[in-house]
Amino acid sequence: MTFPTTTLYALPLILIFMVLFFRVSARRSDLKVSIGDAGDAILHERIRQHGNFIEWVPLGLILMALAEASAANSIALHCAGGFLLLGRILHPFGLKAGNAAHPLRMAGNSLNLLSVAILFVLLALSRFGG
Repeated sequence: MTFPTTTLYALPLILIFMVLFFRVSARRSDLKVSIGDAGDAILHERIRQHGNFIEWVPLGLILMALAEASAANSIALHCAGGFLLLGRILHPFGLKAGNAAHPLRMAGNSLNLLSVAILFVLLALSRFGG
């Protein structure tokens, strides 16, 4: 079974993952830090930006693949994928240590939650009818 819609969103998400990963690695290399953030605020932010991506994206893609395998509504599936992708683009720019209420952070998290909520509904409908 192929998952063309999930793959469509997985591809740019992989690129975002790589950018976030390399930003952490480059900063670690500059500071000669292997583990932790050595008290460096920039490294700390980059670690959390990457970590938050890892906390959300695997779940989102798994739910998308399950919904797509269940023949979920294509438009709703694209909305969920688009919201996840846009949320993951916005969030790192707003995840700042000194501003927990940064608008891009809030928008990114809201889009992630909306994506997961849509996928929950799609999966519930496919499992329990509707």
